[in-house]
Amino acid sequence: MRSVTAASLKRLTCLLASAGALAGALSGCVPVVLGGAAATGTVLAVDRRTTGSQVEDEGIELRAGNRINEVVGQGGHINVTSYNRQVLLTGEVSNEAFKQKVQAAVAGTQNVNSVVNELAVMESSTLSQRSEDTYITGKVKASLIDAKDLSASTIKVVTERKAVYLMGRVTERESKRAAEIARGVSGVAKVVRVFEIISEQELQQISVNRASGSNAAPVITDSSAAPVGGAKAAAAPAPIAPAASSTGVTTSPVTSSPVQPLNDGFTTKP
Repeated sequence: MRSVTAASLKRLTCLLASAGALAGALSGCVPVVLGGAAATGTVLAVDRRTTGSQVEDEGIELRAGNRINEVVGQGGHINVTSYNRQVLLTGEVSNEAFKQKVQAAVAGTQNVNSVVNELAVMESSTLSQRSEDTYITGKVKASLIDAKDLSASTIKVVTERKAVYLMGRVTERESKRAAEIARGVSGVAKVVRVFEIISEQELQQISVNRASGSNAAPVITDSSAAPVGGAKAAAAPAPIAPAASSTGVTTSPVTSSPVQPLNDGFTTKP
């Protein structure tokens, strides 16, 4: 297992401190948690999304949460996380019909391009389980920070029942490396990549475009690896339309072989 230094854990104290917010998620109404809440980690200083996209993702999370409460009412514990207009749903609901209603409500939310529905049909997780998820998120973020070949602040981490979801705009090399690191963290049961894949050339261009700004994204390349010419760059946002459920995430159990290459910019689920 990958060791996590005390210094890196200290840098994430603010993330772990938010565990107390989980208590409110045990109320009778559907606790719609935006952005993954306490079990999510991200650093705002560096982001490969445009400023407009970051603001839009916050709006999507708020609108989607409101739609869920309006359309489906009570029935579970739901986390809503949006990254570049792709929404990840995690948590627990009481039945399959409720799960599909939640998905439809989110898919119909303004500016949502796609939905990855990872809601589980089961009893809601306990406060203890959610606190453990928050701690796992902190350890994963610390391990990503410790890695010298990744820009950790571009990766969002969401943990649900020990399953770690990774989101962000990354190259194929970064995607594989981040999954490898997350799988090595103690307590992680599986790793699910929900990345948007960009090429090494596009990553270089992002850095050039932001070089004069304080939020310029650092470019970390692998000199031993050829540029990923086959990776599909993220397309410009399509005209707003009701979103279909994404077909995809790649689940990578801790004990499995390395995850498979991603397809069409997003991961795929058999």
